[in-house]
Amino acid sequence: MRKKTDIRKKPSASTKINKVSFLGRANATISQHFQQFVNSFFELWKTPFATLMTILVLGVALSLPTIFHVTYKNVERISGQWDSASEISLFLKKDIPQERVQVLINKLGLYKEIETVTYISSHQALQEFKELSGFSKALDHLDKNPLPSVLVVVPTKSAMNTVGTKFLVAKLEREQDIDLVRVDLDWIEKLQAIFYLIVDVVVGIATLLLLSVLLIVSNTIRLNILNQRDEIEVMKLVGATNSFIQLPYIYIGAWYGFLGGVIAWLFSLILIFWLESGVDNLTGLYQTKFEIISLSFNGALVLFATSALLGVIASLISVKQYLVKIEPS
Repeated sequence: MRKKTDIRKKPSASTKINKVSFLGRANATISQHFQQFVNSFFELWKTPFATLMTILVLGVALSLPTIFHVTYKNVERISGQWDSASEISLFLKKDIPQERVQVLINKLGLYKEIETVTYISSHQALQEFKELSGFSKALDHLDKNPLPSVLVVVPTKSAMNTVGTKFLVAKLEREQDIDLVRVDLDWIEKLQAIFYLIVDVVVGIATLLLLSVLLIVSNTIRLNILNQRDEIEVMKLVGATNSFIQLPYIYIGAWYGFLGGVIAWLFSLILIFWLESGVDNLTGLYQTKFEIISLSFNGALVLFATSALLGVIASLISVKQYLVKIEPS
């Protein structure tokens, strides 16, 4: 019997060489980038004073948008607390029979926008007023209780906002046995309108500050390129390409941006630590507790990445504009 012949082709020596060559080039490229990345960091500190001043300026420019962001997050939390505290007080008409009060409570319980309904009789309201006002003796001389009965309505979570509460108030005002609907939303709306205006202003200022970061890093890289003009000419004479020469400057720009982001993060932490005691004193006067939140871990990562990206973009602007113009004479 004939033996079956294996006709599968074995990988040729050239294929193996190509694979080894590709892996070698990839490892060499990664090693080169890593070496340039590390060397660019130490290159910064050859002029420590100038580098430190540049990083501090970048830190100040980046800290203001960071602080604005932290302030926005804290004010947003306060706004959320306002919405969740939007109880509605329903002052009932005088001398309304108890049976009609119960019918009204049952009717309000069917509203999909209402979570709970609490009844406070006129007698209970008067007793609470005596305790809180300190005029109990003077109020004892009244011939008739002037306070009406009250229903305290707590909206559902879906209605705990300005629009939902307004819609619910409009429905409650159509009930015949309700004399007055009271909810303190006007001042919240005005405060929110002011807040949104401030946010627009802050976004504009933050945009200008981020633009200033681009200009600062771009100008710093430009000065570095001009100071090392002779070295760049020599490198081009021995055959170095523009992409090879520009790599350290791009990493230097990334380092400038990243270190500026770190300084901005530290400035925001210092400011929050400084404001904590004042906020505690203020909230203590109103018998409430509010803790200032700082920049979250994810927020810090976004700050570092964004600032480094700004540094890279600024470096590319300077490199493309000035490096390509340098040619050996």
